[in-house]
Amino acid sequence: MDKNFKEEQFTGVIKFTPPLYKQRYQFIKDLVGKYKPKKVADLGCADCTLLWMLKFCSCIEVLAGLDICASVMKEKMHRLSPLPVDYLQPAERCLTVTLHHGSVAHKDPCMLGFDLVTCIELIEHLEESELKKFPEVVFGFMAPGIVVISTPNSEFNPLLPGVTLFRHPDHKFEWNRVQFQSWALETARRYDYSVEFTGVGHPPTGMENVGFCTQIGVFIRKYPQTSESAQSEKPTEAVYKTVFKAVYPSLKDEKYLQNVVVSEVIFTAQIIKQSLLDRLMSEHEEYNDDPTERKSKFQPSMNCFSEDLRKLVVEKSMEPFINGNVVYIPLTTIFSFPKVNRLCGTFEKLCKLIAGKVTLSSDGSAVMFNTEHENEEN
Repeated sequence: MDKNFKEEQFTGVIKFTPPLYKQRYQFIKDLVGKYKPKKVADLGCADCTLLWMLKFCSCIEVLAGLDICASVMKEKMHRLSPLPVDYLQPAERCLTVTLHHGSVAHKDPCMLGFDLVTCIELIEHLEESELKKFPEVVFGFMAPGIVVISTPNSEFNPLLPGVTLFRHPDHKFEWNRVQFQSWALETARRYDYSVEFTGVGHPPTGMENVGFCTQIGVFIRKYPQTSESAQSEKPTEAVYKTVFKAVYPSLKDEKYLQNVVVSEVIFTAQIIKQSLLDRLMSEHEEYNDDPTERKSKFQPSMNCFSEDLRKLVVEKSMEPFINGNVVYIPLTTIFSFPKVNRLCGTFEKLCKLIAGKVTLSSDGSAVMFNTEHENEEN
């Protein structure tokens, strides 16, 4: 018996494990993992579950959803908003998520330029007039690199309890494999796509002839679309209504990058400062105990920091110094730490990002810390 369904011996009821909708979404996630699209649109996005899953795919920078029912989208669209952790730890990639209210039978310029368009259990909800316009909108106008269309396989219906005509009361039709493949092949031929057929939801052992419960067509555009051809088809006015938009914090936005760099510079400088103070305290104690055996090796006692950072403090050629109650940590030393270096790229950018945000020496070459509080505590 196949791993993704369970068949109850006496009733003949088939239960898919995982549930069939999760298998469809996993199929899309696997496809995203394979092709690494940057811009993905989900037509007929409903409650935005697939979009929510895809927002965690690091390759994706633009997500868009479209549905004819705005109220369904609005029910759970809050899940697409950034979380507090997204602001505390901004990702390196950009991510914008947008939801549109409208019909797949209408063209809108906001849907141009996508790498992948998914239509999961969508086409069977379209009226005949909408279905006729659908190929031109998706394959002719939008013309993404990849289109994925899933739809029920009517040949599987006799195995589903309670299904007499269609699986859902809103379905306008349900195709068998020959009907779907005929439509898909003609659509692919007309718009210069190739198409491969697969599916999810395996039939019970001995009934393989009915095919998958959900049939899927994966269309791949044969030739790159030129910007001229896309522009020539572009309508002059937007017809969709935007109901949601979220722009995630990103290190590519200098505002968020600056916050992260400033925090990392202060954190790194604190490590170096504490190492210097620990060393001086150690030397002072050894001088009082036995002035003939002074240690010159850096030995920071920083149990609160990671071992890797502790090693870097020891190994780097640092030249922090104390003048009165002030500790000076050279920016060149801070810049040599891997994370600071990776975030900034250049020393000039480091100086620009921390200007006015961190207390620096008069010549701007070092971070300054006052040690009065440390002295009072000691």
